[in-house]
Amino acid sequence: MKTNLLFLSLLLTSASLSAQVASVSSPDGKLTLHVDVKDGKPVYEVKYEGRQMLDESPLGFVADNGDFSQNLSFDSKSEKYLEFDYELSRSKFSQVHVSANQLVVTLKNARGHKYDVDFRVSNNDVAFRYVLPNFPNRNEKKFSIRIMKEMTGFDFPSQTTTFLTPQSDAMIGWKGTKPSYEEGYGYDEPMNKRSGYGHGYTFPALFHVNATAGEKQDGWVLISETGVDSYYCASRLSDMQGNGLYTIEFPMAEENNGNGTVEPAFALPGATPWRTITVGSSLKPIVETTIPWNYVTPRYETANNYQYGKGTWSWIVWQDNSINYEDQVKYIKLSKDMGFKYVLIDNWWDTKIGKDKMTELVKYAQSQGVDVFLWYSSSGWWNDIEQGPINIMSDPILRKQYMRWMKEIGVKGIKVDFFGGDKQETMRHYEQILSDADDNNIMVIFHGCTIPRGWERMYPNYVGSEAVLASENIYFGQGAADKEAKDAATHPFIRNAIGCMEFGGCFMNRHIQRGNKGGVTRKTSDCHELATCVLFQNPVQYFAITPENLPTEETKNMKPTEEGAPAPAISMDFLREVPTTWDETVFIDGYPGKYCVLARRHGNTWYIAGNNATGAPLKLTLNLPMLNKGDQATLYSDNLKDREPQKTTLKVSNPKAVTITMVDQGGFIIVK
Repeated sequence: MKTNLLFLSLLLTSASLSAQVASVSSPDGKLTLHVDVKDGKPVYEVKYEGRQMLDESPLGFVADNGDFSQNLSFDSKSEKYLEFDYELSRSKFSQVHVSANQLVVTLKNARGHKYDVDFRVSNNDVAFRYVLPNFPNRNEKKFSIRIMKEMTGFDFPSQTTTFLTPQSDAMIGWKGTKPSYEEGYGYDEPMNKRSGYGHGYTFPALFHVNATAGEKQDGWVLISETGVDSYYCASRLSDMQGNGLYTIEFPMAEENNGNGTVEPAFALPGATPWRTITVGSSLKPIVETTIPWNYVTPRYETANNYQYGKGTWSWIVWQDNSINYEDQVKYIKLSKDMGFKYVLIDNWWDTKIGKDKMTELVKYAQSQGVDVFLWYSSSGWWNDIEQGPINIMSDPILRKQYMRWMKEIGVKGIKVDFFGGDKQETMRHYEQILSDADDNNIMVIFHGCTIPRGWERMYPNYVGSEAVLASENIYFGQGAADKEAKDAATHPFIRNAIGCMEFGGCFMNRHIQRGNKGGVTRKTSDCHELATCVLFQNPVQYFAITPENLPTEETKNMKPTEEGAPAPAISMDFLREVPTTWDETVFIDGYPGKYCVLARRHGNTWYIAGNNATGAPLKLTLNLPMLNKGDQATLYSDNLKDREPQKTTLKVSNPKAVTITMVDQGGFIIVK
């Protein structure tokens, strides 16, 4: 009898445990996600092709009305197949097809309050969020909630290495403008290495799950988040906790000069942003993922028809002294000569040119077929920036006045710089700027800022964010110039994989200084710089070219290696032709920080580009499925003897084995 009772007890326990298990697979069956509740705590794990990508990782959160991370029980689940298409004009693909299996797991806490965890699983991606109803509160409905802490985590197998960039201290750096997502990356570092400032790591975060004995291949995992708007803060990853676990961290209290809450709050019913996980046995799904945009929706519609393209900007090489009427005319003429759509006039224009003369300058630019972007500080009380215009974008009344003025004179876009952190207050500020700008037919670029989180689809006038150790660092120091190729071989795998990246590069000066003499020496070849026009993605690209890159009577006979010489015509002609928007993106080959080869299609034309940061010449045999046997393509490459750019015809005999050799810190582009 006791034996039968024991058996019955074990049977009931087993049934109870199995009732708390839910699983979902990708449409192709290779990616599986398993959800469980263990000792009252919800967990999930992720496998790809049977390989453990994430061990059991925590779910849940603590809110102002209760703890939703422990003492939970499984309530119910529902499943659905999702399939839809959408257009994406400003990223890797212009047409996106989504096919995913949805699993919604409903959990219940000890007070009987329920919430959903909404999982979407496609062939190489997982997205999930918490969906919250109106919770009962003192016999009434609770219509708002404050999230005090998220327990959401990502627990990696022990043999994992990392490619991460640390979150900086708040209120440090230039005029107290950090954090600004402008720290350097570590490469294949152990998980137990402490972050540079002790505040964990910014998104996106790349992890290499290394193959061990008996396993056939490595795994790659990219972690990020999307769908962040004025209803939540932006988040980051903690330092590793325990054995391989990273958790979601909210902004630091010191951000925004201490203004604003750390914890986000929103109205109920509502949902948190999406946490995203992209996995694969190679880097191909990492580079090609569209998960940042798949499940977000536009925050507002627009009646405007925004035009993307290329532009010039004086500040990157000629710096503050160039912000005057005469030098800006030179850059407007440069844009006209190059066939570019835009010129960006950077900081101090309000005092060095002034509103009245700016009206005249914009009219002149338009007469040359060039439109204008203007720089603004985001300030504010969250930094000590002096560069003007200041205290306009942070003032809703002045902001609208200046927006209307810009619309009247024909300004097409703004670059807003130096934000204060990742708090919900700052996310609201981004959204307010975007919304007011769209009301006035104005596009927006952000600098000194956070990463975009699905914003290309959410905001129709958003055209890019810096959020990377970008081109100005090459001007400011030889160290950044020395590692430019390494950084360029990193960003397509991590930063640019999750959204637009306003880098502002492609230097044609051999010496990063006005006059092309003195200053920092560029170490990369011309073809490396040209390749970044394809490797880096942003729908409005401001290139770091200068008027001295075009020949004059005095410079037309100079050799390219001479100080003050113009850029080779081959290079400048390529810049005239290369597009800034893409219909398709294909990862070909590479490894973060070593080399990268991508193919992007614009219309019917493919641009296949690569760079080399290995420290030695690199010979690659590439499989290029977008080419056909017998094709004749145009090849831009570095002469192996003198590193000068050359334009030749590439005859394709076998598209599965196209041989390319790159010099160190060099590059190539194939156009077909």
